[in-house]
Amino acid sequence: MSAARADRLAERLRERELDWLLVTDLVNVRYLSGFTGTNGVCVVGSEGRLFLTDFRYVERAKAEVADFERLRGKQDLLGDAAERLSGRVGFEDQHMSVRTYERLKGLLPEGVELNPAGGLVEELRAVKEPEELRAMREAASLADDMYEYIRERGLVGRSEREVAVDVEREMRARGAEDPSFPSIIAAGPNGALPHATPGDRQIGPDTLVIMDMGCRVDGYCSDCTRTFATGSLSDEMREVYELVLAAQQESLAAVRAGAECSSVDAVARDRIAAAGHGDEFGHGLGHGVGLEIHEGPRLAQSAEGELVSGNVVTVEPGVYVPGAFGVRIEDLAVVTDDGSEVLSHFPKELVTVGA
Repeated sequence: MSAARADRLAERLRERELDWLLVTDLVNVRYLSGFTGTNGVCVVGSEGRLFLTDFRYVERAKAEVADFERLRGKQDLLGDAAERLSGRVGFEDQHMSVRTYERLKGLLPEGVELNPAGGLVEELRAVKEPEELRAMREAASLADDMYEYIRERGLVGRSEREVAVDVEREMRARGAEDPSFPSIIAAGPNGALPHATPGDRQIGPDTLVIMDMGCRVDGYCSDCTRTFATGSLSDEMREVYELVLAAQQESLAAVRAGAECSSVDAVARDRIAAAGHGDEFGHGLGHGVGLEIHEGPRLAQSAEGELVSGNVVTVEPGVYVPGAFGVRIEDLAVVTDDGSEVLSHFPKELVTVGA
């Protein structure tokens, strides 16, 4: 797998007239080589595939890195990598600090030309391979199980923090490496904060609770949001819930290869704005997911480009009524030529969870 990925990257380098790409971002290093340690560098070009790490990870690299020439360097790998570079060299300007860039320039042999080339690996990562999709399906299925677990365990009388700790402990017990991100449990007025931090206030009856969580399996993330009722709701709460649900379903139906990313966002945004809640939907409709919880492509007003088959994106409109409540509903979906494969299967119709 890593050989094919490196070959595709080398082809992109030829298109950019680059001899080498220095890959220093650890997520990109993992994607290309399979290495899961915390100190590794890849050097990829038409003339070779080099992987460098230090003494601490030599044995791990033997087990994980199969399709690269493995080299042992010092703990600071930049100098060892620089010695092996020549010609026109791309570097990951999206990830490299100014200080590291300046130091790299001083380490390079004479005549080597540095060129910003950030995003080349991320472009490859945006289109998922079958093995990646397998891991993401497992991660999404485990997240579904966690929502069922919470429905059985109850919400009323528990603190947001207690629920978050409980669900993250349980997902690890059932096989997740980790949560994809710190779980969001936001009840009542806290639900009006899109990225609320779970607090110690007890969850009360007759309100809405936003739960946003994901699981990591074999390095790959899932991401799913559901909004639960904890009893009787006001007419406004129910109306907003039905609005967000309709917007989510309509925008999800617009997801397919060839759809403009901004146009998919507009489907949900226009529906919510027409109902008078446009100012209460302030974030993008969705984002790509993979080895990272946020990666390309984006579904947003300012997003450029089109979806392609193999992208995996979230579709997550929300309405956040300041000081009162919030509603967000999110599915994870694989883009296909004629639509999408939805990976999130826990019900989206309003579910009531009491004590």
